[in-house]
Amino acid sequence: MAMFDAIRWTTRGLVTTTCRPTVIGLGNVPKEGPFIVAPNHLSFLDSVIVQALMPRPVAFFAKAEYFTTGGVKGKVMKSFFEAVGSIPVERGEQAASVQALKTLLEILDSGRGVGIYPEGTRSRDGILYRGRTGVGWLALTTGAPVIPVGLIGTENLQPADSKSVKPQHFTMKVGEPLYFDKTGPDHSLPARRQATDRIMDAIAELSGQERSTSYNQSKVTD
Repeated sequence: MAMFDAIRWTTRGLVTTTCRPTVIGLGNVPKEGPFIVAPNHLSFLDSVIVQALMPRPVAFFAKAEYFTTGGVKGKVMKSFFEAVGSIPVERGEQAASVQALKTLLEILDSGRGVGIYPEGTRSRDGILYRGRTGVGWLALTTGAPVIPVGLIGTENLQPADSKSVKPQHFTMKVGEPLYFDKTGPDHSLPARRQATDRIMDAIAELSGQERSTSYNQSKVTD
């Protein structure tokens, strides 16, 4: 925890100093117990931003190569992602896969926070795509509150296909918790869909994005 706090505070200081973000609603994050953070996804840096600015640790998935790259750069990346509680996942593995969701379930069962992007991968055109139902499954299975997050302008920090980061102002809006009845894993598909749609409605209200009724079919690279 000491390492997490040190890296979180360092990253938070860097982000707030260089980008001067507008952050609204941090008081909506529960002070204790499990919680699910559900943001929209515009940039490679979104997970880092949420992990740095949230008042409690949030575990996101991260590409496995961030943990296995060699050299000094690889060691730095591995130390960072391990310290903030990121979970390695193989390239191309869907975040909503059964095994991945079970990993998040274990973290929630321990009373901690997890982050999951309902869209599955980042939007490269700024549109908010239809939510995949993994987040609904987690919410109904655990009964943990879902914290919707609207990120605005983070795509300008690192445009798609760019390797350089350009500090820019952005906004992070944290919505009020959404509560769902704890039904366990044996709930109906329509109930899961309904929960997911409610979460996406909350994200849309926060982010102000144009919406699509289709799933994001972009190649999974985040």
